[in-house]
Amino acid sequence: MAKLVQIGQTAIGGSGPLTLIAGPCVIESYELLKIVAEKLLEVTEKLGLRLVFKSSFDKANRSSGDSFRGPGFETGLGLLADLKKEYNLSIVSDVHETWQVKIAAKVLDLIQIPAFLARQTDLLIAAADSGRPTQVKKGQFMAPEDMLLVAEKMANRQNFAGLTLVERGSCFGYHNLVVDMRSLVVMARCGWPVVMDATHAAQLPTAAGGCSGGQREFIPALAKAAVAVGVDGLFLETHPDPAKAKCDGPNQWPLDQLESLLTEALAIWRLRSNF
Repeated sequence: MAKLVQIGQTAIGGSGPLTLIAGPCVIESYELLKIVAEKLLEVTEKLGLRLVFKSSFDKANRSSGDSFRGPGFETGLGLLADLKKEYNLSIVSDVHETWQVKIAAKVLDLIQIPAFLARQTDLLIAAADSGRPTQVKKGQFMAPEDMLLVAEKMANRQNFAGLTLVERGSCFGYHNLVVDMRSLVVMARCGWPVVMDATHAAQLPTAAGGCSGGQREFIPALAKAAVAVGVDGLFLETHPDPAKAKCDGPNQWPLDQLESLLTEALAIWRLRSNF
């Protein structure tokens, strides 16, 4: 059993229930945040899931310099603060630079380190020192056992508040990712909760002419397989109209289909855990 990590008013790990980390890829508007938040609250309350709301204030790792990045650090963090207050949500978002961490920690309940930055020691230490728990996505270029070293870097810091490790696929040639389900077992050996990012694992990096494509049809299989192996949480980016999303539309899951996907995944999780 993974250690329990407190994330604001919710948690992940311990004896359950399953935690959902979800939201639109990037902040497009406050209206979009509200639409998604209301649906997520409805679904998770109905199914008995824990919820952490995710959206990025800045997608600093876009393939093209012309791609939409979001409202930026200050404005985006303000919108997340407003959403947190209005809906009493626990919030996670990405940080990309060390100076952002201390300020972001005033709003975020969970600080996320993007996959491309999973080996950036100074950023990991800044997150560990913030007093907030940290979520680190396994780099597409990293072996799962490398994430145990990430945990070692952070766990001895005085203000360390816990850690979640996220699988999001590994590079498999150009413009493709593959998920080795053994990685979930390997990462769990560190004792911290493990999360499956089933939406980014269906991504086709930079395969759509300067932006990333995706194979949305494989998201359910990846999510349910990970739950069968054993994870503490599912990470799903979701949008009311993925075809019109300003970032990662091809690998975001339609909001109106989220409940049915989670219902199937939860049935597998309950069977496995006897919850």
